[in-house]
Amino acid sequence: MSEEYMENQNIQIDELDQKILRLITRNARIPFLEVARACGVSGAAIHQRVQRLLNLGIITGSEFIVDPQKLGYNTCAYMGIYLEKANYDKEVVEALNKIPEIVECHHTTGQYAIFIKLQAKTNKHLKKVIDTDLQGIDGIARTETFISLDTVFKRQVPIK
Repeated sequence: MSEEYMENQNIQIDELDQKILRLITRNARIPFLEVARACGVSGAAIHQRVQRLLNLGIITGSEFIVDPQKLGYNTCAYMGIYLEKANYDKEVVEALNKIPEIVECHHTTGQYAIFIKLQAKTNKHLKKVIDTDLQGIDGIARTETFISLDTVFKRQVPIK
């Protein structure tokens, strides 16, 4: 999050908040006492700071990340969606949300109105999702699919 953006939002974080964010984004399960030791403050101070960061919406909790491949979802694809009309947006997004293989959905600028990420077990499974689930959604004019060969890296925004 840039300082300019935070200033526009009247959100103030100091060096201690930044250090806490660096530690907990690397390991969401790190004990607060370990964070406190690394920061040179009390566990209660860390608890209060993390609660403040949650209340400000800077962090939105913690989660366990499931490796899709370990569950047999070996095909990752991205799809650009063209709409017949821009005002079909809400209905299309509602229909997309009902397809469990779609794990992300973004409104975008550029040639696509919507860009989604799908996880499928195989290419054949992906084709079934496209042919059966996606092509039946009213308001979608056409789609363009990109299969990901590998995730080279994935990270969060830097905490300066």
